[in-house]
Amino acid sequence: MTNELKRNDALGMAAHDETAMLASLLSLTSDAVLVFNESGRILLANEEAERVFRALPGSLTTQNVRMLFPPTAASTISDSALEESLPFLLDGSYNTLICEIHDGRHVRMQVRCERIRTEAVAYMLCARAFIGEEEKQDGDERLLDELSRANRRLSGTLGIVLGTLDSLDVGTLFTRILDEIAETMDAWATLAYVAEHDGYRLRGATESLGNAPVPAFVAYDDPLAQLASARGSSARMQVIAPSRKDLRQGALRERTVVCEDTGASILISTVSLPPFLCFVTVPVWFGGQMIALLIVGWRHARKLRKDDLALLDAVAEYLSVQLAGAFAAMRAQHAEHLDSLASELRERLLTSPKLDAKLVESVFLDAASAIECKCVPMVSNVHQRTTVCSFEEGDLQTVPSELTNSIGDERPPVVLDVFHVEGLSDWLEQLGEPSQGLIVQLGQLEGAQRGFLLLKDSEEEPLEESDKSFVKRLAEDVLEVEEGERTRKRDTHISQALQRGMRNELQRVDGLSTQSVYSSATEAAYVGGDFYDLVRLPERHACVIMGDVSGKGVEAASVSSAVKTALSAYAWEGLTPARMVSLLNDFLLGFSRLETFATLFVGIVDLPTGVLSYCSAGHPPALMVRARTGELVSLDVQSGVVGAFANMRYLNGEVALENGDTLLLYTDGVTEARNKEGAFFGEDGLRDVVLRESAVGYEGLCDRILDAVASFAGGSLEDDVALVVLRFDEVGV
Repeated sequence: MTNELKRNDALGMAAHDETAMLASLLSLTSDAVLVFNESGRILLANEEAERVFRALPGSLTTQNVRMLFPPTAASTISDSALEESLPFLLDGSYNTLICEIHDGRHVRMQVRCERIRTEAVAYMLCARAFIGEEEKQDGDERLLDELSRANRRLSGTLGIVLGTLDSLDVGTLFTRILDEIAETMDAWATLAYVAEHDGYRLRGATESLGNAPVPAFVAYDDPLAQLASARGSSARMQVIAPSRKDLRQGALRERTVVCEDTGASILISTVSLPPFLCFVTVPVWFGGQMIALLIVGWRHARKLRKDDLALLDAVAEYLSVQLAGAFAAMRAQHAEHLDSLASELRERLLTSPKLDAKLVESVFLDAASAIECKCVPMVSNVHQRTTVCSFEEGDLQTVPSELTNSIGDERPPVVLDVFHVEGLSDWLEQLGEPSQGLIVQLGQLEGAQRGFLLLKDSEEEPLEESDKSFVKRLAEDVLEVEEGERTRKRDTHISQALQRGMRNELQRVDGLSTQSVYSSATEAAYVGGDFYDLVRLPERHACVIMGDVSGKGVEAASVSSAVKTALSAYAWEGLTPARMVSLLNDFLLGFSRLETFATLFVGIVDLPTGVLSYCSAGHPPALMVRARTGELVSLDVQSGVVGAFANMRYLNGEVALENGDTLLLYTDGVTEARNKEGAFFGEDGLRDVVLRESAVGYEGLCDRILDAVASFAGGSLEDDVALVVLRFDEVGV
């Protein structure tokens, strides 16, 4: 037999794989099998049907089923409902009738027809021809039994295939399949075990089991799993009744099971034995690996047939592809969900004002929920060498020291399987708690060693590698954020100390009036890059400095301090501003390990001659308000920034001074302030404010300018702001 299956697209199935599968199913019976739709059109036919009805290969699927059987007297093929125009019932009852075959001969047949359990309306007919008229009644009864059994097997199997095509959900697959298999095989129940990393985990069972004890897990080295794997196909198993000697020994710890197909006898622990007296093990293979194990069982001993095994193997072959696709889809979806959640939890850690134990616990609670675990916080007191677990509110349990000691001194974060900590699983079971899962050690947080137990019941499926990677990633994120928090606190203390040691201040210089203001954009007292200074020099000279170092924190503070110290030293050497900045450029290129640069305004005030010489290195142009005319002048001689490039050429600028002239120096936090619409304050805005406020008077000029900038920005400045005002009171004296 070629096992070719004749079909058409009315079933709505794919053209190749499902056709071959259904062909193999229908070939398992020696009966003639037809599948037809509600209009009577034949959709499927096996070769036995072609032989019985003397039909040419492929010709049956072009016919209506009414053509094979004489219609009832009151109807014709074209105008009657299907059930009215056929000489047999469609309810699964048995019918004996005469059928006219292709060559005109009439044959007596036994027929049973019923609807297939599938969404589309379809019927399956099984027929068997009598060899002759001399069969006796017992032969008729045997034929009826055989026909009934074949019909039930094939109908159920077709229902499984047609009802689960392209299903990508494991739960749906098992929900539909297990009851169908039990009903098809006249079995009590069906169990489904799925391969995990350490064995086969129970993933489905028929409701007919009730409260019967069912093993939740079958290890890879379990004799039953090994036999199924070695056999490679379905096997009939019989549980041997215990001997009187066995019964006298009390509770049985093991039972003897015999494989009828190999004759092998094995001992199976009663804990691992399914609750059946006879059963069939059905391995499901994919890619050379046994990915699942089905167990079809009966409560009472019975004779199992070999053709049942062939049918179950056909179901397993079909299921292998369906399960592999469902597993892949399920794991990919789960991994994608965990990846997205990990990003969300990391963002929560980063954006929270404070990383404390309460926040970390809330994050791990969400993580545990995602992998269906119970989250148990752990806190260790390193001085008392005790670890306490909080299983429920108010229920604190001290972990035995030998368990915590066995975790070792590995650097946090430590994420281990509970089973890898010897004795931990047993201790949890004694407490009545879930005994599998992960133990997470985070290390020091808020003065104590902290961690978590993420637990699952031993009967549940174990955590997958994607679950463990997710927890590991979360633990690493917590420590990374916590390390950043410690670094920020440390830098705050250091920068505060630097700030106290390098206060921005203006020395008193005869002939000059001075004002200054510094506003930090951050509430945490970090030292920003903005700085200024006024150094009193001999003979009524002075050096005024305004600068802005890139970055914040310790690096910016240390560079700012170094720049001020260096420029003060250069000023006392009588160097020109451009020469001072050039030397500073060389100094900065070798000073910082980071790519730190600065913008600078360095001016030398010569009051006796009334000259201000300056070098503006990438800094916003200084503004001069002329006392005599009220004109606002920009000091526009510009050079590049400091500390970015070697061999940079810096230029000197020069401006004449008169009594009452006012010089304004500022950092870019002023001109780059934004309003709520995103517009910049800008140089034009600054010029307008300076002209307006200088006309009001010199006193309080810095504060009024800062108030105007802050008001423009809605009271919130995004960058530090520094302002310095010098008024030249005694020029040429």
